[in-house]
Amino acid sequence: MGKFSSFEEIKSWQKSRIFNKKIYQITEHPNFKKDFDFIRQIRRASISISSNIAEGFERNTDKEFIYFLYVAKASAGEVRSQIYLAFDLQYITNQEFHELLESVTEISKLLSGFIKYLSPKL
Repeated sequence: MGKFSSFEEIKSWQKSRIFNKKIYQITEHPNFKKDFDFIRQIRRASISISSNIAEGFERNTDKEFIYFLYVAKASAGEVRSQIYLAFDLQYITNQEFHELLESVTEISKLLSGFIKYLSPKL
């Protein structure tokens, strides 16, 4: 489980929490408003990142935690793909696109590093 006593201490969870808020704020823009299915999907995928980090941590075994970190990483990939679609549909600006892409890519890299750190211990 690493050196953490709670999932709230984990950097990737902290950053995904901030990222979730950004996704919610951006999907409130008028450009998104009529695309209810897309809003629900990108929000669910974003929430899945932080939720899986927390759930995996609470399982109290490295093996299960790693599994949930992989699920969180997959959700980050899903959101990344959806950010491209949001940009292609002109739901977000170029600046928003790059900021969101940078944030979710950083989260994904943090998750990869954490998985590598925990994996040799199995």
